[in-house]
Amino acid sequence: MRLLLFSCCAAVATVLFYGCRTAAPLPERLQTHHPPLDRQLRKLVKADSCALSPSEAQQLDAPVYLDARERAEYEVSHLPGARYIGFGSLDTAALSGLEPDTPLVVYCTVGYRSERIAHDLRGMGYTRVYNLYGSLYAWRLAGLPLFDAYGPTHRIHTYNRKWGTFIPDTLGTKVY
Repeated sequence: MRLLLFSCCAAVATVLFYGCRTAAPLPERLQTHHPPLDRQLRKLVKADSCALSPSEAQQLDAPVYLDARERAEYEVSHLPGARYIGFGSLDTAALSGLEPDTPLVVYCTVGYRSERIAHDLRGMGYTRVYNLYGSLYAWRLAGLPLFDAYGPTHRIHTYNRKWGTFIPDTLGTKVY
């Protein structure tokens, strides 16, 4: 009986400790400086050594950008030169010709899906895989261009209406 009581108390203490702790501040290098987005990102995406800001991604030597969204999202807009890899079912053709130490920057709309794909790519033996923290949204907030099949575009796929509320309307035409 004492062991059961002790186990229950320990479980409650653990829940209270982790549930009430304050999240570590977001490193300045990853902040988008758009508070609604920064708050959401802290709940969803790891701000670790595998996360890069748009400016950090651009400083890599010949990075390959991999789009981890659905094909329809990619067709609306994507990063310049990005290769489509997908999310639900990886299109491994995007990896054709890449050496295991090629810098790979995976992105999606905000970084949630791309974080998972980046993890999978590391498991496949790629050694320099990064998640673009804040992904497409952070890229646009940094003033960087998006492209579609015809060239530069002002359209931005926001996944859905709810997610579209986390970026300003001035970033471009939101597509759901």
